[in-house]
Amino acid sequence: MGSDLRGRRQPAGGGWADRVTTPSISIVVPTFNGVATLPALLDGIARQRVDRPFEIIAIDSGSTDGSEEVLRAAGARLISIPAGTFNHGLTRNLAIEAARGELVVLIVQDAMPASDTWLAELTRPLMQDPCVAGVFARQLPRPDAGALTRFYLAQWFASSDKPRTVAVSSPEDLAGLSPLERLDRCTFDNVCSCIRHSVWRQHPFRETPIGEDIEWARAVLLSGYRVAYVPDAAVIHSHERSASYEFDRTRVLHRRLYELFGVRTIPTPVHLARAIASCIVTHLRCERSARALALAFAWPLGQYVGALSAARGWKVRPPRVA
Repeated sequence: MGSDLRGRRQPAGGGWADRVTTPSISIVVPTFNGVATLPALLDGIARQRVDRPFEIIAIDSGSTDGSEEVLRAAGARLISIPAGTFNHGLTRNLAIEAARGELVVLIVQDAMPASDTWLAELTRPLMQDPCVAGVFARQLPRPDAGALTRFYLAQWFASSDKPRTVAVSSPEDLAGLSPLERLDRCTFDNVCSCIRHSVWRQHPFRETPIGEDIEWARAVLLSGYRVAYVPDAAVIHSHERSASYEFDRTRVLHRRLYELFGVRTIPTPVHLARAIASCIVTHLRCERSARALALAFAWPLGQYVGALSAARGWKVRPPRVA
């Protein structure tokens, strides 16, 4: 790959061709010590069959493992920010400000395109319908994902094989729904998404410890735009995280879901006890391990504590979560 991915595409005849023109697609990747997964992501991007010129912009939060060198070698434009300053909304804003494309793809460093048509499929709805402000992709589990990880990923909307386009007729329409229905309408996922640069200028991401994607989707829906889910654009992405990490992440997420939509999935200690009991049964059916058992406590407890802290107005310092 050359020094700058400005519109690199694979023509029908094979081989690589350079286009020295302004890219119409900018691919933004927030990075931090991602050398284990970045080569696969960059190779997946390089294999894309797409007729529009594109660029890669990486915004790195102080990597020390050689990630920056990998990115430069792949021709990515690199923005460096101090370690510890990452914010889900503001960091992405900084990279999007530097983007030259009207369509901005947002993808995480440990996701990998599942096919060489991923980019074409992801951007297609935005090219076809000017009222679509953003789309997000399907997520498939990694080949080494455990049974429990596969089970929960299958429950997430972004694993569905059915496309969807959502619109909101009015703020009153959204307000009249239940908290979980409001969340469903505003589902969006920056693990892999594509947004219009022009819409982002009106509605940049907000400073937030998590959930910048669903908050953005709510804002653009209320402004009259549409958001879409595109299962034909798929990425391989899943995690095998520790129970302590999952508790922290779930706590921060469910605090935010309560603040944005009033969602409280586990409202009382009785509901918490029932949820833990149910999770123990489900987890041990999937995977008999100490981690599975620990997660049966971590996830329900994180949901309960996160929403409770928001409902009570407790001020807590959230950890950095991805």
